[in-house]
Amino acid sequence: MSTQLKRISLPNSRVSMFYRELSGSTPKKTILLLHGFPSSSHQYRKLIPLLATTHRVVAPDLPGFGFTEVPEGFKYSFETLTDTLEEFVDAMSLSKFSIYIFDYGAPVGLRLALRRADAIEAIISQNGNAYTEGFGDVWGPIQEFWASENSAEDRAKMADAMLTYDMTKFQYLNGTIDASSIAPESYTLDYALMERPGNKDVQLDLFMDYQSNVAIYEKFQEYFRSSQIPLLAVWGKNDVFFIPPGAEAFKKDLPQAQVKFLDAGHLASESHAEEVAEEVISFLEQLSG
Repeated sequence: MSTQLKRISLPNSRVSMFYRELSGSTPKKTILLLHGFPSSSHQYRKLIPLLATTHRVVAPDLPGFGFTEVPEGFKYSFETLTDTLEEFVDAMSLSKFSIYIFDYGAPVGLRLALRRADAIEAIISQNGNAYTEGFGDVWGPIQEFWASENSAEDRAKMADAMLTYDMTKFQYLNGTIDASSIAPESYTLDYALMERPGNKDVQLDLFMDYQSNVAIYEKFQEYFRSSQIPLLAVWGKNDVFFIPPGAEAFKKDLPQAQVKFLDAGHLASESHAEEVAEEVISFLEQLSG
């Protein structure tokens, strides 16, 4: 099976959404894969064929990432990313699906769940945070940026801290036991796309707006409590961005949540795709069985 690379026009937002899709001959369910910073659906190129042996898999590039194209003047915030994702879900006629959330994909996916609770059948969180306990110390510079005046000087300092080639590579390699499991085109592509004209300002806007996600963590947690949505947290335990207590915290609101730790870093789906796929398929089969 070969992953299909597609594009769909969203008339309301005037976004041309790039996405990857693959499905086996008799898919049981649909899984919507939501990527994080600084990547795109490209980060799931190993995972998609593994999950597609039993499920339909759809992985879009969010605005500002990968190969999705947006109109001039598009305003970047996590709310507008969710607006675009919601329009994409409708355009793809996805009425029932599980969400696989990672990094930025977590607040986007959970914002979507607040709007479309009836559509979400299950959540797989791979280092996708929804609790303050999940923040590692490396969030220090970003939290300082939140408290700043967002001046040109503040933005330049933030760019120097987070939007460099070394930091992009660090997110893939740090905590990864076997560096050879990380293909160099992963972080190289991410950085090349981030270097497109205007894209650093996009990322800085999203860094500043990330605090709006923290402000609604209580809403996410209330959604967990009221829905008791089936949830699997499959977590790279060596991640310095979203640390293991963030995975364990799900059990406060979802006592039946399954929490699995892998000897991996932030991008566990890059280094441990087979292990992640096994956990996800087993989890979804339990729900079906």
